[in-house]
Amino acid sequence: MFDLAGRPEHGGRHVRADYPRSLTLFVRPQERAARVEVRAVGGREAFVVTVAPAASGGWHVTDPTDPEPTWRATWPAAIGEAIAQASTALEDPGNPSVEFHGEKRSNKTHQSTTDPDAQLMRKGKGKEARLVFMGHALMENRHGLLVDFQVTHATGTAERDMVPKLLDQAKERHFHPKALGGDKNYDTQDCVADIRERRVTPHVAQNTSGRRSAIDGRTTRHPGYAASQRIRKRVEEVFGWMKTIGGFRRTRYRGLDRTGLAGYLVATAYNLVRLSRLRARSAAMPAAA
Repeated sequence: MFDLAGRPEHGGRHVRADYPRSLTLFVRPQERAARVEVRAVGGREAFVVTVAPAASGGWHVTDPTDPEPTWRATWPAAIGEAIAQASTALEDPGNPSVEFHGEKRSNKTHQSTTDPDAQLMRKGKGKEARLVFMGHALMENRHGLLVDFQVTHATGTAERDMVPKLLDQAKERHFHPKALGGDKNYDTQDCVADIRERRVTPHVAQNTSGRRSAIDGRTTRHPGYAASQRIRKRVEEVFGWMKTIGGFRRTRYRGLDRTGLAGYLVATAYNLVRLSRLRARSAAMPAAA
């Protein structure tokens, strides 16, 4: 195995130079922990490199763009009480007897004993609460390329809170989307205002279930709105690839930083596969003509 500088790290033994490099390091735990931040930055830079050819290849992101969230489940972990309970001297302090029957679990009263960064969240009413992270994908509609992919804590407002950050960081990398598509969860006054403040048209699905939508006919009457709502579902194909091919259905790492790094690497692999197909299609067009 190699570190980020390409030096062999395998117990001091010689490693062939033609072995593929890997981010898996066989080093002492304290050294590995010190490199988490450096590796996270490197993972983001590797992802940005795959987005850059979009402009040179004629796939510059000016079409409607979609931010969509998905879940990253953690491996089964014990849920321990945040409030310590007194235990008798006869109980095993490493495995105390705790009665959870009839209790309501929430992130205020309980947390994971193996990964405190993971939070309890349920997909809907009547569904079980699970320990998860939340992944946010920003995809351009015309070619299906990922513009950004970030992992955050699974809070109730994480998907809307990430919209300004995703747009600002995309513009810092010289991507200027004209519109931003999204599902009903983005149809709030604050979220729509944040989008418009950045001179982007909010193509979010209207949520009229007992409430008034934050957008009206001035936005929905245009053909681009209907097209954005139809094409935005393509982001589910990205999530499907990342879960089945990329192996990111369930994170194998503890902590937000490590899970975020893994997300960047999987997103990088997706963009590389997508770019190869786009280039092959572009090369075949003159031959077909």
